[in-house]
Amino acid sequence: MHDRPMIWPREARVAVSLVVNVEEGSERSVLRGDGGMEAVDELGMFVKGAVRNHANESNYRFGITTGAPRVLRLLSRHGFAATWTVCGLALEHAPDLARAITAHGHEACSHGYRWQFQYAMDESTERTFIRDAVRSIEHTTGQRPLGWLSRYMPSDNTRRLLAEEGFVYHMDDFSGELPFWDAPGGRPIVVVPYQIDTNDMKMWSDPGYTARAWLDYAIDSFDTLHAEGGEAPGILSIGLHLRIIGRPGRAAALDRLLQHIASHKAAWVATRLDIARHFIAACPFRAEGLGA
Repeated sequence: MHDRPMIWPREARVAVSLVVNVEEGSERSVLRGDGGMEAVDELGMFVKGAVRNHANESNYRFGITTGAPRVLRLLSRHGFAATWTVCGLALEHAPDLARAITAHGHEACSHGYRWQFQYAMDESTERTFIRDAVRSIEHTTGQRPLGWLSRYMPSDNTRRLLAEEGFVYHMDDFSGELPFWDAPGGRPIVVVPYQIDTNDMKMWSDPGYTARAWLDYAIDSFDTLHAEGGEAPGILSIGLHLRIIGRPGRAAALDRLLQHIASHKAAWVATRLDIARHFIAACPFRAEGLGA
C-alpha cells in the first residue's frame, strides 16, 4: 500500500467517481435459458422454478429505454465523465447505448459478460467469462475494458486472473478510500475501492429509503471527504443503476448531487481508469511487502 496521502491533480481535495452500472438485459431470466427469475426486484416478487417474471423484466427494460438517456443527459449537462460498469450481454442488446458511452467520453469498465456470480466458478470457467466480457465490450463500445467489478463476490482466483488478462484495476474492495497495489501471482494490479453506502441500490433493497434520504447521505459523504481533503484526500464513489436512478424523482436527486459537486472547484470528477493511472504515476509499484 502507499505510505503517503494521495494528492489529486489540480490541488483537488477529493476525487469523485461516478459509476453507472449497466446490468439490464443480462440479468437472470427464463427468457435467456436460466432455470429461474432474477431475485433482485424492486417489486419484491420471487418465485422458485422456471417462471418468467414479466413485471421485473419490464422494470429492467426501463433502465435501457428511458433511464439511460436521462442519465446521459444529466452527465452531459454537468460535463462529468463516468465509469460505466457494463455487462457485455447488456450492451449487445443495446448498441445505441454502447456507442453513446464512447461518444460522450465515458469509460467502459467490465461488470462481467452477464450479471452472474463468479465466486462459484472454477478457474477455467471464470477465465472464459472474463475473456468473453472483454471481447463483447470491446466490440460494442470500441474500448477494451481495463477495470473490473464483479457481481457482489469475486472468487479466490478473480484478481489474479484479471492481472493475467491485462486489467489495470479491480473494484471488488470496500476496505478504504484510496487506491492501493496488489500483486496476486506476482502480477501487479491496482485496487480502486468501491463504496456500497452511497449506492442507489439502497433505494431498491429498502423501500423506505427515499431519493431525498440518498441525496442527503451522498452530500454529507462528499462534504466530509472535501473537508478532510487537505490532509487525507480520498475517493467518493457514487454507484448508480439505470433502472433505479433513471426514474424521474431519483434522477432529480442525482441532478442536485451533481450540482453540489460542481459547485466545489476542489473536486476532481474522474473515471476510475483516470484515478488508477494517476495513482500508478504518483505511487509506482513496489513488490516489497506484497503477497504473491
